[in-house]
Amino acid sequence: MRRKPVAVLVVLTSLAVTATAVGQTLPRRLNLPNGWQPEGIAAGSGNQLFVGSIPTGAVIRVDARTGRSRIVVAGRDGRAATGLKLSGGRLFVAGAGTGKAWVYSARTGRQLAAYQLAPSGSDTFINDVVVTARGAYFTDSRRNAIYRVPLDLSAAQTINVSGIPLQAGNNLNGIVATAHGASLIAVQTNAGVLWRIDPTTGKGTRIDLGGASVANGDGLLLSGRTLYVVRNRDNRIAVVTLRPDLGRGTVSRTIRSSSFDVPTTVARIGNRLYAVNARFGTTPSAQTRYWVARVSR
Repeated sequence: MRRKPVAVLVVLTSLAVTATAVGQTLPRRLNLPNGWQPEGIAAGSGNQLFVGSIPTGAVIRVDARTGRSRIVVAGRDGRAATGLKLSGGRLFVAGAGTGKAWVYSARTGRQLAAYQLAPSGSDTFINDVVVTARGAYFTDSRRNAIYRVPLDLSAAQTINVSGIPLQAGNNLNGIVATAHGASLIAVQTNAGVLWRIDPTTGKGTRIDLGGASVANGDGLLLSGRTLYVVRNRDNRIAVVTLRPDLGRGTVSRTIRSSSFDVPTTVARIGNRLYAVNARFGTTPSAQTRYWVARVSR
């Protein structure tokens, strides 16, 4: 009989801990180091987020529950980080104007591979990446090409893109993949257009948005048939409902937040979206503040 109160106490304590975890108020703003200059963000296991630094190529890990952070990949001269994705414990990082891409261990930050995707000295901007069972696909905003890095980290492949007219400025930018990697979806930033791309042939087919535009489209996030398009300088996220065949889509609503300041990419943890603010309208300095904004899906 004397053991029962102990058991009841254990149960009540457990329930109290669970209730505290469930009712925990998560921060709506996750501060990054001053001067970080972020662009890409990726979600890891639990409540971990990874955010890159454009000018240094560094990557920081942030706990979305507490805001605590730790640099995983140290910055180095001659490196950059725009879009990034986490897959199989590895970070695949796009290298912007370097024309390169890197693969790092998400746990230790150790470099696992490096690739010169675009010809050295060419007009290039390796902007974003998506990882499928077939490999990691990188966009190039200045060239009509995407690049595939096999998951065994062997030689990269250039896939020439057809059917997408290049314009001045940034072209293909954010990229996602459908289930099993059957199709890729990319946004053409300067044209405000979404494209379905065959990952084998590179053939692009425009997704009809019924006259709507996603101008300044940057990072993408696909959840089922719902596509989130971050429209950076417009400080909003367009929510697009896609048809099963990806031939058409409808901009069903828009997500806005007073915490947006040129958001570029977005990651998902549960029902929460985390958009990183690049603040392109602010002259960067070592004291410039940067942060990640949390919004609801």
